[in-house]
Amino acid sequence: MNLPLILAALVVAYLLGSIPTALWVGRRFYGLDVREHGSGNAGATNTFRVLGKKPGSFVLVVDALKGFVAAYFLPQFLVAQGAIPPEHEVYYRLACGVLAVIGHIYPVFAQFRGGKGVATILGMMLGVAPATVAVCLVVFLTVLLLTRYVSLSSMTAGITFAFLQLLPQFRPPQPFLVYVGFILAALLVYTHRANIGRLRAGTESRVPLFGRK
Repeated sequence: MNLPLILAALVVAYLLGSIPTALWVGRRFYGLDVREHGSGNAGATNTFRVLGKKPGSFVLVVDALKGFVAAYFLPQFLVAQGAIPPEHEVYYRLACGVLAVIGHIYPVFAQFRGGKGVATILGMMLGVAPATVAVCLVVFLTVLLLTRYVSLSSMTAGITFAFLQLLPQFRPPQPFLVYVGFILAALLVYTHRANIGRLRAGTESRVPLFGRK
């Protein structure tokens, strides 16, 4: 094992996650800090709400890529360099992915005020369990179409991911991945705790779909 290279990859994973896409897009092209508008969150959903569909879509894609690159390519690089054995790659996919998510939520480049981690978790899990994520995307879109609540859709998809891994069709070869799924689901619920309060109070914002308000 090459400990310095492993540590460097872990740091890079966190720094990738720390790229404050929504904040930089808002400041560079619109002259505003998205954290001072809408929900006060530096994520894709608030970017859609504050800046519109094009910047929101860009932020969504980049934030998901942060998680995917960290969880998929960084561990492959470590294997290619002989820093870790191939059979340990899945552990580093999770480690790098989780660090990217932490970086997104607590970004060093944005005073540790980031997003809620939904898009970055999506990218991370695409690099770890793509088939399970595909089902969760269907769940997310279904709940979104029925309720128009992005927060509820995100939490439902995250919880679905955790429970899907208990089924034989989606059970990962490494049992500890099941625990990681539940930890990520709990993290999503935790970062959406303010949204849960607004959902219970009936004051949570709905996203317009197909021209609906």
